[in-house]
Amino acid sequence: MELSDYRVKIDEIDSEIVRLFKERMEVSRNIAECKREKGLPVYDPKREREKLVSISGMLPEEFKTYGEALYSLLFELSRAYQHKKLDGESELTLKIKSAVEDTAKEFPPRALVACQGVEGAYSSQACDRIFKNAEVIYFDSFEGVFSSIANGLCSYGVIPLENSTAGSVNRVYDLMMKYDFNIVRSVRIKVDHSLLANKGVKLDEIREIYSHPHAIAQCESFLKGLNNVKVTPCENTAMAAKMVFESKRRDEAAISSDICSEIYGLNRLCESIQDTSNNYTRFICISKNLEIFPGADRTSIMMVLKHKPGALSSVLSRLYSMGINLLKLESRPLPNSDFEFMFYFDLETSVYSKAFAELFNDIEGMCTKIKYLGSYNEVV
Repeated sequence: MELSDYRVKIDEIDSEIVRLFKERMEVSRNIAECKREKGLPVYDPKREREKLVSISGMLPEEFKTYGEALYSLLFELSRAYQHKKLDGESELTLKIKSAVEDTAKEFPPRALVACQGVEGAYSSQACDRIFKNAEVIYFDSFEGVFSSIANGLCSYGVIPLENSTAGSVNRVYDLMMKYDFNIVRSVRIKVDHSLLANKGVKLDEIREIYSHPHAIAQCESFLKGLNNVKVTPCENTAMAAKMVFESKRRDEAAISSDICSEIYGLNRLCESIQDTSNNYTRFICISKNLEIFPGADRTSIMMVLKHKPGALSSVLSRLYSMGINLLKLESRPLPNSDFEFMFYFDLETSVYSKAFAELFNDIEGMCTKIKYLGSYNEVV
């Protein structure tokens, strides 16, 4: 037989599979109605285990793993369809739809905003990109920003989430598990680091350099080229510049932004010292209230998945089948638990799309906990 002959055969088989899949889902719907009448739950783990054993027994050894994977996915799809028929739209889906309708049609140009650090921090630069005219309150820590939002002190907060060179800001992900908040916007800021020192200081006088750990990591090659210099981490790049300015010492320098050189009257000993010119930090703008502004095409969620093989794969398969692009996947260990993880997802899908409307009805049953973080767009 030729390749074309095999393809014709595959097409015939696929037509039969599609017919049987449609028939199976229709029967699944009838089962859902029976479960409703008898007050039974959709998920029946005993039945699914028995079915998998039965299916596996029908297959030759080389196909068993593939068959179990296929039927595990079929069970997930059947459960999602049954939930949709029995429960209608989930409470979370209705909450999101209400937010879309109730949120103002324009992003606020002015607000009281919380940032970590001091004047000149990259967070404040991100804030200026998001808001036209913001009043900023600075906090010493990321937790201070989250706390100010939770307590209603500030309307919004701007915090870094990830850097293209140094990776994710793990402390922020940990705080995202602790606090209730909503992401309403994001922005990418190009990071351009300079070595700043007091007026008249020369490079060979420097014995100690201060900066944030991520900035230090981003300038690793430059720092390796210096001799007899101590590198000391601190809370913020702008705070490092302020420390050098206030100390007036000639043996100290800071890795910080050019803006901080202007704010604190420091000289740029070396410019663009980061390892790569394509260096960006992504910031998110958070709010206590659920606000979804027009044009939102990115959604962030956190999920704790069932502790079983293939749990993550099942979620990824559903996203793929709905045509939803996965922009980011991050995992963090859950506090006070053994080998359990929280998964953070950034998804690319419009809040007005059909896929978004079905998203939460489909995946809520695949996890033990889901936390919707918001739908928003990214400022260019």
